[in-house]
Amino acid sequence: MQESNPLGTHSVCQIALVVDDIRAYAARYARLLGLPMPEIRETATAEHTGIRYRGDPTGARAKLAFFQAGPQLAIELIEPIGGPSIWREHLDAHGPGVHHIAFRVPDMDQVVANLADEDMPVAQSGRFSGGRYAYIDSVAQLGVMLELLANDDQ
Repeated sequence: MQESNPLGTHSVCQIALVVDDIRAYAARYARLLGLPMPEIRETATAEHTGIRYRGDPTGARAKLAFFQAGPQLAIELIEPIGGPSIWREHLDAHGPGVHHIAFRVPDMDQVVANLADEDMPVAQSGRFSGGRYAYIDSVAQLGVMLELLANDDQ
């Protein structure tokens, strides 16, 4: 990984918004983009995801909807449900809006270490079917949270 690129990539794969009513926002985005209404699903329980918020286990979950906005870019809508999370933190502090920019990274552990060296620690992490994620608290440096995504084979 090049030292000049702590992420190990420059390709954005997702832009996400936290919302307070996922059905209403999904309907608005579907109409705006001329796309069908996406499936709205809930994240798995903490027993399956191993979710941690600011270092501690949490029962937080979320409702998710995805729009494919290009061959490699998705717009994700997130409505927090359940326990404390960075999604709820953002919604309570700022209301609905842009939450994070996501990158699929080649080496999650190395990128997390690189960003920690830049004073950007992990704020929330967990697993999903086929991989894992880490939200990086980069708001002070970049004005937005980062999400790192890695496949299970990494």
